[in-house]
Amino acid sequence: MIAPSQIDMRSRILGLDHEVPLLDGRRVPYVNLDNAASTPPLIDVVRAIEAFMPYYSSVHRGTGFKSRLSTVAYDQAHEIIGRFVGADLSTNTVIFGKNTTEAINKLAWRFPHDPDKVIITTQLEHHSNDLPWRAHANALHVRALPDGRLDEAHFDQLLEQYAGRIALVTVTGASNVSGFLQPIHRLARKAHAAGALILADVAQLAPHRRVDMLPDDDPEHLDFVTLSAHKMYAPYGTGALVGPKEFFLREAPEYRGGGTVDVVTLDEVKWAGMPDRDEAGSPNVVGAVAMAVAAKVLMEVGMEAVAAHEEHLIAYALERLRDVPGIHIYGETDPARAHEKVGVIPFTLEGMSHFLTAAILGYEGGIGVRSGCFCAHPYVVHLLHLDEGEATRWRDQLVAGDKSEMPGMVRASFGCYNNTDDIDRLVEMLHRIARRDYQGDYILDRATGEYRPRGFEEPLGEYFLLEELRRPTKG
Repeated sequence: MIAPSQIDMRSRILGLDHEVPLLDGRRVPYVNLDNAASTPPLIDVVRAIEAFMPYYSSVHRGTGFKSRLSTVAYDQAHEIIGRFVGADLSTNTVIFGKNTTEAINKLAWRFPHDPDKVIITTQLEHHSNDLPWRAHANALHVRALPDGRLDEAHFDQLLEQYAGRIALVTVTGASNVSGFLQPIHRLARKAHAAGALILADVAQLAPHRRVDMLPDDDPEHLDFVTLSAHKMYAPYGTGALVGPKEFFLREAPEYRGGGTVDVVTLDEVKWAGMPDRDEAGSPNVVGAVAMAVAAKVLMEVGMEAVAAHEEHLIAYALERLRDVPGIHIYGETDPARAHEKVGVIPFTLEGMSHFLTAAILGYEGGIGVRSGCFCAHPYVVHLLHLDEGEATRWRDQLVAGDKSEMPGMVRASFGCYNNTDDIDRLVEMLHRIARRDYQGDYILDRATGEYRPRGFEEPLGEYFLLEELRRPTKG
C-alpha cells in the first residue's frame, strides 16, 4: 500500500465538526461519503463569499463602485477557471452556467448537426453526457469491458468504421459510477487524427486530478471541457464550459436576451463577443466567484498531492471492504491499482437491497452515501451483468411507478478531506449490516425505492428549515 500523504484538508472544510442525529438518539459527527454527488464547501470559499457579498452588484454596465468591483471579480473568475483547466484564453473562452448538465446541453444545441455525421460517446457516461447527444445527433456508444473499463479497441473500431463522418468524441474524464480514469488525451489524439473534435466531461475528474487542456496545436489537446463547482467544494450553483472562441462565434446563441447583444434595432441584432453572448441574463456572479476561489485553493494545495492522498484512501478502503461478509465491489478491486481511478467505490451486500443498505448507513451510522444507478443506467446495468429479461422487467416496473426492485448499487465516494477514520466507520457499519445487526424497522416506499425507519421523525427543525414542516392529517 502506498504511504499516506501529508495534506490535511479537514480544517478547510465547513461543517465537519457538526453532529447529526441517529435513530437511537445519539448524535455523531457526519461522515460524508457522497462526494461524487456534491462536495461540502471549503471554508475559504464561504469566507470569500461573505467578504464579497456586501459589494455584490450587477456586472459589466453598472457605473457604481460595487458594479465595477463585481465586474472585475466576475472577469477574474473566468480567467482563474481557464487557468485551472490549462486553457489558452487567447483562443478559448470560459462560459459560466448552472452546472455541467447545462454546459453539455449548450454545446449539443450549438454543435452543427449534419445528418451524415456521427457523434461518438461511451457506455460509461453520465446521462448528462449522453442524452443531449441522442436528442441532437446520431450518437454511437463505445462499449464498456466486463470490468467496467472503456473498450478502447471498440473505440478504434468505430473511428475506422465511420472515418470521415465523426464530428465529435465526447467522453467522461472519470466515471461517477466506477471511478475509472479515462485516457482522455490518448482518445483526443485518436479523435483528431480522425478529423473529430473532443469534449471531456471533467466534472468528476477535476476535484481529484489535474486537468490540462494542453496547447491548441497539441495533438492531445482537449477541444472542450465541462465542469461543476458543486463537485469541487463550491456549492453555489455554477458550472463552466471551456472551448474555442471561434466555435461559439459562428452562430447566434441558443439563449437570447439581456447581455448577449451589442446592438439591437427592429430589423437586426449584433451579438456580443465571448463569453457575453453565451451568458444570457444576469449571471450567477456569486457562484462564479465561489468556483474560482475553490479552483485557486485546489491549485494551491496541488492536484498531485490531492491525487496521492485519495489514492491512499482508495487502496485502504479496498483492503478493508473486502473483509466485509457478502460484499461485492464493482469495477477495480485491487488496492495496487488504486491509481487507475478516483475515489469512487460501488458495492452491494448479498441479500440486501442497495436502498436499504444506504438507509441504514444514514439513519444508524451517520454516514452519507448514494444508492441507485447514479444517473448512468446503461453503465450500471452493464456492471451488474443483468440480462435483457431482467432489464426489461425492472424497466416495466419503473414505468408503472414502482422503484422497489430497481437494480443498483451503494456508492461510497471520497474527497480530499476524507480520512481513514471515515472508512473505518463505513466498514464497521457494513459489518453490522452484513450480520443483520441493525435497530430500525425499515418501511419501503415502493414509489421511490427508499427505506425509512418506522415511527422515526428526524428533528430537522433543530438544524435548518425554511419553515415548519406540514404533517399529514388523518381522516
